[in-house]
Amino acid sequence: MELAHSLLLNEEVCGQLGDHQRAAFIFEWLSFLKRLLPTADRVEMKQNQKNLVDQLTRVLMGSPGPPTRQLLSQCFALLYKIGDPFLATITIDKCNDIIRSRDDSPSFLPTRLAAIACLGAIYEQLGRLLGKTFSTVVANLMKTLKSAESQGRYEIMLSIEKILRGLGPSALPCHRDVYKVARICLTDRAMPVRCAAAKCLLELQREAVFLWTSELENMANICFRAFEGSNYDVRVIVSKLLGTILATALMAKQGTAPRQGPWRSSLEEVMALLWGGFLRGGGGGSFLRASGDMLKRGSSVSRDVRVGITQACVVFISCLGSKWLEYNFMTLLALVLELVSYPRVIQNPAEAACCRCCISFILRATVGRLLGERSQVLAAKEICRVIAKQKMAVDATLSDSNMENRLSATDVAVSQHILVCTLQELGSLILGLGSTAESLLQDPSAGLLDAVTSVLLDPSAVARLTAAWCLRCVSVAVPAQAAGLMDRCLERLTALKSCPEAVAGYSAAIAALLGAVQHCPLGIPHAKGKVVLGLAEDLLRSASQNSRLALQRTQGGWLLLSALMTLGPAVMVHHLPRVLLLWKCTFPLSIQELHSECGRGDAFTWQVMLEGRAGALCAMKSFFLHCRDLMNDEVIGRLLAPLTCAIALLTQLPALIKCYGTQVKNASVMFRLRIYEVLSLLPPKSYEESFGILMKQLLSDLTGLESPECTGLTLLLSFCHTSDAPLLGLATSDTDHLFIEEQLHSGSGAGAGSLEHDPFTIHQLPLDVPLPLPPSCCLSQATVQLFGLLFPHMAGAQSTQILDQFSNSLRQLKASRQQNAHIHMASALCCGLKCLGSGHRGLLPEDVRKPALRLLLGALESGSEPLRCAAAEGLARLVQAADDAAFTVSVTQINFDKLKLVRDAASRSGHALALGTLYRYMGGISSPQHLNACVGILFTLSQDSTAPEVQVWALHSLSLLIDCAGAMSHAHVKPTFSLVLRLLLTVPSAQVEVLQSLGRCLNALITTLGPDLQAEGPFRSLCLMGCAVMQDSSDCLLQAQAISCLQQLHMFAPRYVDLSSLVPCLCGILLDYSVLANLCSSYLSLRRAVVACLRQLAQREAVEVSEHAVTLVKDLPRRDNSLLDITIKEIGLEGALFSLLDRESDLQLCQDLRETLSHMLGSMAMAKLSHWLKLCKDVLSASAAETATAAAVETYQEEEGGDRADDDSIYTCMAESGSPFSHPRWSTRVFATECVCRIIAQCESGDPAHFDMALAQERRLQESAADFLVLHLADLIRMAFMAATDPSKPLRISGLQMLLVIIHKFAALPEPEFPGHVLLEQYQANVGAALRPAFTADTPPDVTAKACQVCSAWIASGVVSDLVDLRRVHILLTSSLGKVQAVKEVQSQLYNESTITMESLAVLKAWAEVYIVAAQSPKQDEKPAWLLQPSDPSAQPPVNPAGNGLLRLVQADLSTLSRLWLAALQDHALLNLPHEYAVQLPATGGTFYTAETAEQARRHYSSSWAAILHATALWLNSMGFIVLDEGPANLSRPVTPTSMGQSTSLASIRSPEDINAERFYLILGISMEFLCSPHSDSQMENITYCLHTLHALFDVPWPRSKIGNDQTLSVELLSVLHRLIVTRESPGVQLAVLELVRQVVCAAQERVREKRHSAEVDDGAAEKETLPEFGEGHDTGGLVPGKSVVFGALQLCLCVLVRKLPRLSPKLTGSNPVSSRPPLALGHGDYQLVSAALTILSELPSICSPEGSVSILPSILYLLMGVHRELLLQPPGPALGLAVSVTLQALRVVLLSPMARAEKCQGAWAHLFRCALNTLMDFWDSEEVFHGVNEISRLTILTIFLRLAGPEVTTVQPLLARSISKFQGCLECKDPVVLSQTYKLLLSVFQSPAAAVAVSFIQVLGGALVGHLQAIEKRRPQNTEEMQAVLAGVRALETLVSTAEEEHRSQLVPILLHILISFLLDENALSSASTAARSLHESALQDLMRIGPQHSALFKALMLSFPSMKARLRAAIMGNQENMKAKAAVCPVLSKKSPTIQLKTNFL
Repeated sequence: MELAHSLLLNEEVCGQLGDHQRAAFIFEWLSFLKRLLPTADRVEMKQNQKNLVDQLTRVLMGSPGPPTRQLLSQCFALLYKIGDPFLATITIDKCNDIIRSRDDSPSFLPTRLAAIACLGAIYEQLGRLLGKTFSTVVANLMKTLKSAESQGRYEIMLSIEKILRGLGPSALPCHRDVYKVARICLTDRAMPVRCAAAKCLLELQREAVFLWTSELENMANICFRAFEGSNYDVRVIVSKLLGTILATALMAKQGTAPRQGPWRSSLEEVMALLWGGFLRGGGGGSFLRASGDMLKRGSSVSRDVRVGITQACVVFISCLGSKWLEYNFMTLLALVLELVSYPRVIQNPAEAACCRCCISFILRATVGRLLGERSQVLAAKEICRVIAKQKMAVDATLSDSNMENRLSATDVAVSQHILVCTLQELGSLILGLGSTAESLLQDPSAGLLDAVTSVLLDPSAVARLTAAWCLRCVSVAVPAQAAGLMDRCLERLTALKSCPEAVAGYSAAIAALLGAVQHCPLGIPHAKGKVVLGLAEDLLRSASQNSRLALQRTQGGWLLLSALMTLGPAVMVHHLPRVLLLWKCTFPLSIQELHSECGRGDAFTWQVMLEGRAGALCAMKSFFLHCRDLMNDEVIGRLLAPLTCAIALLTQLPALIKCYGTQVKNASVMFRLRIYEVLSLLPPKSYEESFGILMKQLLSDLTGLESPECTGLTLLLSFCHTSDAPLLGLATSDTDHLFIEEQLHSGSGAGAGSLEHDPFTIHQLPLDVPLPLPPSCCLSQATVQLFGLLFPHMAGAQSTQILDQFSNSLRQLKASRQQNAHIHMASALCCGLKCLGSGHRGLLPEDVRKPALRLLLGALESGSEPLRCAAAEGLARLVQAADDAAFTVSVTQINFDKLKLVRDAASRSGHALALGTLYRYMGGISSPQHLNACVGILFTLSQDSTAPEVQVWALHSLSLLIDCAGAMSHAHVKPTFSLVLRLLLTVPSAQVEVLQSLGRCLNALITTLGPDLQAEGPFRSLCLMGCAVMQDSSDCLLQAQAISCLQQLHMFAPRYVDLSSLVPCLCGILLDYSVLANLCSSYLSLRRAVVACLRQLAQREAVEVSEHAVTLVKDLPRRDNSLLDITIKEIGLEGALFSLLDRESDLQLCQDLRETLSHMLGSMAMAKLSHWLKLCKDVLSASAAETATAAAVETYQEEEGGDRADDDSIYTCMAESGSPFSHPRWSTRVFATECVCRIIAQCESGDPAHFDMALAQERRLQESAADFLVLHLADLIRMAFMAATDPSKPLRISGLQMLLVIIHKFAALPEPEFPGHVLLEQYQANVGAALRPAFTADTPPDVTAKACQVCSAWIASGVVSDLVDLRRVHILLTSSLGKVQAVKEVQSQLYNESTITMESLAVLKAWAEVYIVAAQSPKQDEKPAWLLQPSDPSAQPPVNPAGNGLLRLVQADLSTLSRLWLAALQDHALLNLPHEYAVQLPATGGTFYTAETAEQARRHYSSSWAAILHATALWLNSMGFIVLDEGPANLSRPVTPTSMGQSTSLASIRSPEDINAERFYLILGISMEFLCSPHSDSQMENITYCLHTLHALFDVPWPRSKIGNDQTLSVELLSVLHRLIVTRESPGVQLAVLELVRQVVCAAQERVREKRHSAEVDDGAAEKETLPEFGEGHDTGGLVPGKSVVFGALQLCLCVLVRKLPRLSPKLTGSNPVSSRPPLALGHGDYQLVSAALTILSELPSICSPEGSVSILPSILYLLMGVHRELLLQPPGPALGLAVSVTLQALRVVLLSPMARAEKCQGAWAHLFRCALNTLMDFWDSEEVFHGVNEISRLTILTIFLRLAGPEVTTVQPLLARSISKFQGCLECKDPVVLSQTYKLLLSVFQSPAAAVAVSFIQVLGGALVGHLQAIEKRRPQNTEEMQAVLAGVRALETLVSTAEEEHRSQLVPILLHILISFLLDENALSSASTAARSLHESALQDLMRIGPQHSALFKALMLSFPSMKARLRAAIMGNQENMKAKAAVCPVLSKKSPTIQLKTNFL
């Protein structure tokens, strides 16, 4: 194919190819030429134009296929447009000659069609450049049209359309002629011709004024006729034509064109035209002139016409636009509703329901989509007025006794239908508005609730039910109204029990409101369920008291009970016994009683009884659906008794019907329906004994044909596989017209669904208005479902007998009755086989297979497409159930044989489909031979162009076969590709079903090849060519398939998909269609495919997608793209997608749009930060900001004047003008806030300048294009404010969440211009104004809960430093606290009691978080370094807010808060008890929850308890666990069931010890339960809270004593902490755990110390040896794991040390602990962990007995030595120094332990110390270490041993000698730092308490020390380090002298003096000496002056002996004195020279 990519066709290569390859080669060349021509050089083009024309002409004469001729025509047009246009006349003449040719052979037809297409394309491009030649061309085309076949007519119409488009006004002379032929083609028998004619007329009406003036009525009639017998495509385009013409006629201005006649186009006349067609269809005559007799005749208008007119009405209103609709809605509504005033459209229920659906669709598609939220509110008010007006008219009619004034029955019926339509639209509007509709409900002028409630008394059942559904919508949209509406309805129902309409209406309303609770998370009060149950019981009991009300009360009672079940098991568990009793009383107690009652009663009695039992069964059904958790064996057993009687009653129904007639028959249908539905929900085994009766009745229902109207799609659709749906002609399933198009597919005679058919659907889950089908149709579906459920449980013989009965019944029927029966039986069998295959109940017996196969094979040859699809699916299920390879082969062979014999299209289609579906559930095809045979047969059928239907089914089956075969089909990929491409290039474009099947084949091929498409080969280019063919099609579904194929190709081979052409194509489809909201692609599948493809592309190439989309506005050749141009240029592709998201209603499409935007945001937000933030701000500020700001300002101005002074900034949040978005809906704005939060989160992981104002400003100065988030802080606050103050509740919650994110991320950012302040300080007023509306009395609890979270974050953030400002937000929390206390006093409750729990706990949690910050602020310095903040570990620590002022604010309410916190914690502890302890829960509930709402309350406690727990611990910490008897001050409610220790009577007074113990164990138990629970994986915040809680708890002596005295509890706590440290990698958590371990050890120390002190006092033992008898280990020294605190702490510390220093463990490093493996590099946190663990280790011996200490000492010393060794191998750093210091301190603690001197263990300790010291020496000798600091560290630890270990350790000669050698080695070091530290440590050793150690060191190292110091005279120190080393040596020598014995001192002092004098410099040398030498000189002089007098005799003797020394000393002293005098003389002069403060006098 690459050879085809040239300007001129490579004819040499083309000539060598076969016919099919040549066609593909030419298509590829034309595609390339089409892309090349717009960019080609004009000079080169003109040079090659003649050759190109010749080649294109030869292609034209070569009979090109449909796609090729379209490309050919486009290339001709582009060639003449770019090159010489005057040569086009030659081609035009050539085409005219071809068209006029008399050759009518089929082979010449493609050439003629290509010539027609070329003419249209050339004139479309060149237009008026061709002069007046068009008249000849048009005349020629119209002449040819008369004798043309359907393809010719189709192409001619399309060509004329293009000619009209190209010529524009110049084509005026031929407008009339075109109109004449187009109107004929508009009613052509071929549907594609009608579509083409409609397109032609749509183009004609642009310039032909007469179409919407004088010919308007004729055009309308022609369009009406075009709708008759039309398909979906025709209805779409013709409705667009009709709607556009009508809109143009209405919008036409005076002077546009001369008026012909008195015609005036008004809205009333336009609507009259439409409704005339609705009534008459396409008949002639004017509606305005129609006589009354014509209107009264029987209706013969097809539903096609009515559906088309409905769509045309929508187009008409959409063309006029949203502004027009807003201004004219009142008039339009009246005209639309006028439709149901005509008797012809409501003459029977089915017609009336269809008409109501049409009106509802018109209103929903216009009001629901075109209008913004504000306009929808106004429209809803107008609808309310219509409802009130209609209800008043009906009421007046019913109450007026004057017969003249009363309306007729027809007028009442009309009013009924108007009410239904308006109520449905009102409910839909309210649902769409959501909580925004609250203002509408509160508007007294609208009177919405009164108007809707009044309809509940309407005489029409459907009106009452629709009003109830409308109230349900109100409850879902505004949950606060649910409780009030329910109370109102309950009250009215109680008061009007004697009115049948009131009973029916209000019971339906209550049921609808109960059903709405499923969609309301806040729920309704629990007590409402009890009230409803009582009312239902009362209705059922009183039903028999009044025969006039019996039916209504019975239905109403069971309807209430059925709706009550939707509240779920949490409610029904309390009422189940009463309901079971009602069910028991409704049915006979036994079969005998059932038989006896059959002989009693009359028709009405049986009707009431059957209705009541049907209602009881419906309540059971609702119970099974919504209360599955309550369905235990006991409940099922109690229900089986009434169910058994109900099943037995089925056998009596025929006799009852025969006896009492139709009245009972209708009730029996409903009864059978209910029993079948209930049994379908129960396990069949539970009613196995009734199988015989049931199956007999089911067979009767299936073969009796009592409901023949339930056929086709209605019954079979659920049994057809979803992949077979395209074969059923369901093109409307993925369209926006689905609601109205369903009227054409609901089955003949079934009519549209209506609420009156089944009132019990009023409480079902879906939000849309329920439209149940008639009971007889539903009965057929239920019968099939139950049969399918029971069939697998039947024995083989019974199954065979059943299937034989099916066959016998079919043979007895003929024609349509046989087909209907076949549908029922095949559906039942398919359902049974499906249940059998999916239930794994064993194999299907052989004797059942034959009759089942016979029945399905017969269905395969049916003329019904759904039946054939269902039969093919049934065959697949049959093969699955048989699971026999031989049987599968035999079924396949049967299909082969049938295909050879049968010749009718239906049979061939069915058997062809069976070949593809047969292996669907077999896991693939195992036999290549069968695959080859199937593919060969399907290939043959696919090429049968004489039977397009067979082609469609065969190609679809081929695609299924390829999918099923998988890799095995690779051998057939190449021929299949060739077949698909050949057919794509040859199949006529009108045969769209064949093309769609080819698209599915191509998709299957791409899936099969998968990643192989990346390899070199022909398949990839063939895929791209096939996609190009489908993309050029005018069929939307085919385009969708092309996009899906390209999407898959991009997934497998992304490099080969050209985004530069694909993305503009996608955006052109999507955005052009979205310019007009309702003129978008009517195929939802196309929009879904486009958005799904964009979503995939945006995942990896978001930036490229955005860039390519911009090219759309430049290159898109469309005249009407001005709006699209503006949209793309202003807001980019992402903005256009936002706009589309706001208009779409399909859930899947909206989800894909959100994901696409999220991917684009993730890839582009950082690069285009301002653009994305502005986009989100425009969305948020487009509609709601102004109202929200005004409301916030109004609320804010209610504060006192002082509080308003600083709040002017809130006025900056007004919405900006010029937003590109027009009134976006609340859901779109919620998504915008989520996008902003994502942007903030993304910036957090990006450039640090995003959260640093100073850095951002600096970077902005350096690079003007740089953009950072912190620079947009004002916009972020503004957006959060607008969202948080919006009327929409979801948006308010999103806004508060966004504000919370902003506070967390920006709270600590300083303000560069004002040091000491933070950035958020300037937005205090905005935050306050955003929070204040959330604390009003009418705010929903979830909003208040979120606002409390924001309040606590704001106060704790430290942004506000002024107490006055802080109090503004603090007062909000204070008011909420008062609400929490007074909640039990509130009488009117709107929501479920669990919402009180949610709000109360949110308030308490907010207070807890504030108190935590306030209480911890004064203790920041005391806090251990390794403890975390309770917030996110990554977040910056908060600034201290206002010092101790915050604590003072909280202190005022602390008494109340502490009691409420303790109460909440006790509630949480009780609710967390295991289920087996549920009986311990208080019967009345807890403080903040009720017993009925315990389950719902658990989740609220789980999100709040942690902060409350920490705050409570801090409070107890501050109180020191001192109980103050303050009483329940300021509390209006009991705190807890046990009052948490706060007694209210003398009898219940408890001691403070008991109260403290209760509180202690409560807090400790909650913390430990959570820390050891397996479900706390991701709750790091709660883990941190618990650790802080325990730390605060154990900071107080009394709790420490409790845990210290309870060793079992201590061990358990250590076990929990050990598990925590093993499973949590967070350094902060591990540090906090170690701090808790330290506190536990401290508690044990205190306990041991107390016992020892007690023993000392009691026994009077003063000897220390008797004290260590206490502690773990006792006399044996054994430490039992699991019972020892020491062992637990040691185990935990070992875990920490080994995880950080794995070389400590021989198991991890091999047998040798000193491994060659390099040590792991440690971080700062690791050093902290190691230090904390060592600190704990050093304390462990103190809590052991002497024997126990000996047991653990080896481990402790091993770890200390090992850690020290590992630390010395780490690179130097400040953190390392700290860790080494801690290690040394730990060793000191161990060496100084009292156990080391205890009599019982002194020897053992000394031995272990010697071993440790020896190990230290071995480590020193065996390893290379970092010199310098680490050598000093080793010498330091050696010094510690020498000084503290005792003489029995240090005086052992080998150890002492090795120690001395280490010091000797260090003294030889050249590093002055090491030398200095060595001298200092040596000084310490010289002072050792062990004289033997000191003497040994002095003897060995004294001489070396003197030698080092004497050498200084020859080499003076050159720097400070060397000077410090010399001075340290002098100090060591001085210490040596002072410690020497007196007889040796006289020898050592002269040496010291001699060395000091040698440091002195003479006068000349001093002036030139270095700073270090001079410092040494001065220090030596001072030492001489100090030491000389101490040893005067020795000093004098030395001076006399060495005169030179004396002279040097004298010179040094004199020089020093002269310097002192000079300094003293300078100081007074300087003091007098100038004043202390010099004033500035020269200001220049």
